This record gives sequence, structure tokens and C-alpha cells, in this order.
Amino acid sequence: MQIVNSATVGRAAVERLLTKKSFDEVELSPKVRDANKKIFGEDLTAIEIVRRIVGDVRARGDSAVVEWTRKIDGVELESFALDTSEVTAAVERVKPEVLASLKVAAENIRRFHAEQLPKSWITYRGANSLLGQVVVPLNRVGVYVPGGTAAYPSSVLMNVIPAKVAGVGEVVMCTPNANPHVLAAAHLAGVDRIFKIGGAQAVAAMAFGTEQIPRVDKIVGPGNIFVTLAKKEVYGHCDIDMLAGPSEILIIADETANPEYAAADMLSQAEHDPLACSIVITTSAPLAERIAAQVDAQLKRLPRREIATASIERNGLIVVAKDLDEAADFANFSAPEHLELLTGAPFELLPKIRNAGAIFLGAYSPEPLGDYLAGPNHVLPTGGTAKFYSVLNVETFLKRTSLISYTRGDLLNAAQDVIRLAEAEGLQAHAAAIRQRA
Repeated sequence: MQIVNSATVGRAAVERLLTKKSFDEVELSPKVRDANKKIFGEDLTAIEIVRRIVGDVRARGDSAVVEWTRKIDGVELESFALDTSEVTAAVERVKPEVLASLKVAAENIRRFHAEQLPKSWITYRGANSLLGQVVVPLNRVGVYVPGGTAAYPSSVLMNVIPAKVAGVGEVVMCTPNANPHVLAAAHLAGVDRIFKIGGAQAVAAMAFGTEQIPRVDKIVGPGNIFVTLAKKEVYGHCDIDMLAGPSEILIIADETANPEYAAADMLSQAEHDPLACSIVITTSAPLAERIAAQVDAQLKRLPRREIATASIERNGLIVVAKDLDEAADFANFSAPEHLELLTGAPFELLPKIRNAGAIFLGAYSPEPLGDYLAGPNHVLPTGGTAKFYSVLNVETFLKRTSLISYTRGDLLNAAQDVIRLAEAEGLQAHAAAIRQRA
């Protein structure tokens, strides 16, 4: 892990270190590339692989899903859907105390997102003319839930519950592993149908529809590079939540911060993925050294230390800033997914923060609290996209339709302005549509 001092290396050098690679630039590991060569018979890039799979599923439907699942996952599918009895049996295998915690999380998430519901509205213009906006939920949403090295029931709750609060008609879920915790979360959140497929083929199936899998209006949920690129590929045929990269955390810490807490919070993200990014920006050089020492000590105790170590070695960074103003500037430049303020007065620093997916204030608001239980959503913009993108929320699953209703009198009052503007743009038929009524 690198420690740099902004006074020594300069602001521009720090900003270069804080600049994140696009997920398009992520190189496949040699192991993944070798596996793909065996499947495809040639060395393809990730986007080439995804385009081949997505195009095939669009053209051939279920048969393509079956074929790619056999080639990539080694699983022979007959029926895609999980029936109610399978879900019930899985829920019964979950420990009662874990199920109870999932219920607490679900209720907190539901209550938080209920506060976000916007209203349809109408305002009157003139005597009886009106303008307004109708807020309408999407008809059907697809949720992708990854398999792989870990199961994420929390992501099920975070993606499904806001959709249900928004009033989405049907929520379908695709996941390659029938993990009991994932299925329990799906049951609690109210998923309507579950399909046991994964990867780019699952994304394509939801985007275009197949014989067994219905076409959705929007796809949400995390996944690996192939899932992310598949979402990018199908965007426009349906909507997507965002293009999410590896997990990241940035911690602003002053001399009051506990180095053990800061190190633990860095590692909470590092254990996700070797590409995860963990950064501390501190005003104290001695604290920087103590945090680095704590990271080394705590790494030895982690079950997922191989992943976390790779992440820290590749993307671990501690920056010593001259003051909290500079620290805030660096944080805004980075626009992290998770931003922790481990300072003596975090609410005084808060107004200076403009770019972050979620902000955690104080020593007793660690990032995992937001991941699991507090209630705000943990599906957050990554890779610097917090500069222009928002956290997943109820409005992710809503669309707005404008209402316009003028009386003849109000149209006559507006007619000449509309005609002038239409003619200024050279659109004579637009002007004529007004003159016909004037």
C-alpha cells in the first residue's frame, strides 16, 4: 500500500493516483482468459465475448441460454424457473436468527424508501387550463443476483424492496445459485419469479425475453465484468440501473480518528474483490503510518485475506493532505462510492462534500452498517460516477409523464408566441397546427 504526502508530490500527482480506470479498461486475468479460450476457441476481449452471447440469446432465446450455461457454468438446464416449494424449502434451511436479521433489514429498507415516493401533481394555468405530471411505476423489472465466491442477500433486499415500494407490477430475479440466504431475501422482499441462470445470458434473456423468461423494462443488480458489459450492451432495449465497477471506499480522517477503525473499514471493501479500492485521506502523517500498520496486522486475521491483500497491494492508498479543505477537495475529485468522515466534527465537514454515493458520518457509522441494516440503499455509483449519478432509489423504478390541457381561450393567448418560435426553427407544420385552431 502506498503512502503519499500532497505537500511532497503535489496536487496533480495525488489526483492522478485518485483517477479510476473505467471498467472497460479492466484486463481479464490469465486464468479467465485461458478458460474463455477453451470455450470460444480464440482469445476474445470481454466485450467481444458479451456481444457474442447477447446476440445469440436475442436470436435463439432459451436454446442459447441453455447452451451458454452449459459451456460457461457446466450446468445442464431443463427448466429455468424455481417453483414455490423450492423457495420455501430453502427459506426453512436458513437459521432463525439470520432470518430475523434479514427481516429487520428489510423493514428498515422499506421504511427508508417509503419516504422517497414522489407524487403526481396538477397545477392550473388560466381559467381551466392545466399542466401536470403523472408518476407511473415500471411494469416489470429484472434483478440480477450474482453467484460466485459469495452470496449477497443484502443486494436482493436493496434492489427489490425499492421496486416494490414504487409499485412495480412484477419483479423477476435471475441468479445462478439457489443460495438459501438469497432465496430467503427474495421471499421477504416479494420477488414474483426466480430463474436459476446467470452471466451475460441472463441479462440478455431479461432484456429481450425468451420462451421461459419474460422481457423486462429495466435490469438492476450487481455482477462481474461480463454482467456489467451485458447491461451496457442491452441498454436502449431496456433501461439499466448503472454500470457498476468494483467496490470502493474513501475515508477522510483527522488526528482524532481511530487507526484500527480506519484500517478495518478499508479492509471491509478490500475483501470484496482484488480490484476493490480502499483510500484514506488524512491530515496526520503519524496517523497514516498507524493505519498502514493496522491494515497489515488485521489482514492476517481475515478468512478472505488473499483477495483483500491483492486489493490493498493494487489499489490501497493513504494520502496525507495539508488540511481538511484539501482532503474534501480530493474526495470530491475521487467521487467515491462510500465516503466515511472519521473526523472530530464530521457535520462541519459535510457541507464541503459534493460527490459521493453515500456518506457515513463519525466513528460509529461504519460502511457495513449501510451495506446491511440502516435502510439507505447500498447500490451506489462507482468509478467516479457519483459526480453525476445517484444512489439506487424508489425513483429508479418510476417514470414521469407530462400532462397538458389548454382551453381554446388560453391557446389563443399563447398562439402567436408558439407560431413565432416554430417559424424561427423552420418548422412550418408546427406553426400551421396552431393556426388551424386560432
